[in-house]
Amino acid sequence: MQTAKRPAATTDLAADAMLARQAPLHSWPAPPASRAIGRLPQVERGPSVRNSDRFVEHGHRDVFDSELLRVREGVVRMGEMVSVAIDVAVDALARHDVDAAASVVIADRAINAAHADLTNQIITTIATQAPVAGDLRFVLALSHVTYELERIGDHAAGVAKQVAKVGNARTGKAGLDRIGERASAILHGVLLALVDLDADAARTVAAQDDEIDRLYHAYFERVLERMRVEPDWVDVGAHLLFAAKDLERIGDRVTNIAEEVVFLATGEVEDLNA
Repeated sequence: MQTAKRPAATTDLAADAMLARQAPLHSWPAPPASRAIGRLPQVERGPSVRNSDRFVEHGHRDVFDSELLRVREGVVRMGEMVSVAIDVAVDALARHDVDAAASVVIADRAINAAHADLTNQIITTIATQAPVAGDLRFVLALSHVTYELERIGDHAAGVAKQVAKVGNARTGKAGLDRIGERASAILHGVLLALVDLDADAARTVAAQDDEIDRLYHAYFERVLERMRVEPDWVDVGAHLLFAAKDLERIGDRVTNIAEEVVFLATGEVEDLNA
């Protein structure tokens, strides 16, 4: 089996950049990639992210910016946790590694906790800073992103839970591996787009979900055919289809995140599922 090569883990890079207080308001930490850390690109404020006059007039901008920075930092770190969970789950299924699969299920608790913490931060920011107009839309969009990341973590745990059920049975998982690799790749891609607030990159990532759908349907048909001719393999095949569906849903969730990135970058709502 060929394992997809992923860029180096990004948590440390993201943390370093996010803690640099000189970063502009709506810039993000260094994206999840093995590129050198430099000055983050300036992002022109569109209708979705312009300052509210009330904040500027009363001097609350610095407080709001500081709280928003903490939220953005948490979103990037949560995204990295989810990305690792997908990789470990797919690899555990390929190697019949029950211990690695169990670690993904346990790690999902940390992902859920991160989501809860970010939700509380967002609620507190809204309650205490009362953002309006573009600022409020920006905060709410981040809330939507954290929800999608939490659900992707659930799907990764769902894949991991099938490992023990499949056991050491002959699975013929070549197609499943490819679905997992593509799901991991587009999640990484949308995190890059989120870091850079790159609408074009987000649209490109969303378009790649079609390939995941194609792989899933082809895999579904192959497994279904084998279940017809090998009745003793039906139980194994059912668990593999559950895992495949979880991976396919990750692609849909990534598309939802891509739509939020487009909104954050442009202020426009686009349906990237069409």
